Amino acid sequence: MSRIKTLFAALALTAASAAVTAPVAVAQAAKVVVIDQARIMRDSAAGQDIRSKVQTIEQTMETELQPQATAIQTEQQGLAPRLEGKNINDIRADAALAAEVNAFVGKTQQFENQRQIRSAELQLTERKAWSDFFNALRPVLREVVDAQGADIVLDRQEVVYAGPTVDITGEVITRLDAATPTIEVVRQALPERPAAQ
Repeated sequence: MSRIKTLFAALALTAASAAVTAPVAVAQAAKVVVIDQARIMRDSAAGQDIRSKVQTIEQTMETELQPQATAIQTEQQGLAPRLEGKNINDIRADAALAAEVNAFVGKTQQFENQRQIRSAELQLTERKAWSDFFNALRPVLREVVDAQGADIVLDRQEVVYAGPTVDITGEVITRLDAATPTIEVVRQALPERPAAQ
């Protein structure tokens, strides 16, 4: 009986070692290359183009909001001395002042809503631009990987160590700059909300 157990144990050990060595053998036969995705986004002409255009759109949005922000600040400075030393009951007792305060609160809430909409639109714009960037990067990366005869591409941030000979980031940036030096960045708008019924 113990001979049968020993035989099964030996068979199990053989199967287990084959299961472990098979992926290692496949990995040894496969050519692995590494890219630094963050560097491609940062250093490529298209990546720099996106950042510049998004920054310009952000400045335009801030310029659009500035008159409203200035008006609110001016109104707040005008209200501050009249509210000094007064509690909520004092304000309510003065109907004209209460109406002014309520109108001011409404304006600040409206401004905050506009600011949040612009912020969401900027994020949407940036997301769309980077999506277009990665669509342009995909065929370039494929070309470089094929030229290298590689089977596996890893991101440098996911790798503990990679020697310089397996890093193809520079070549990817060079080819991407030649193929797509700019990315069209179009300001995105939030979808219209249906009117309340």
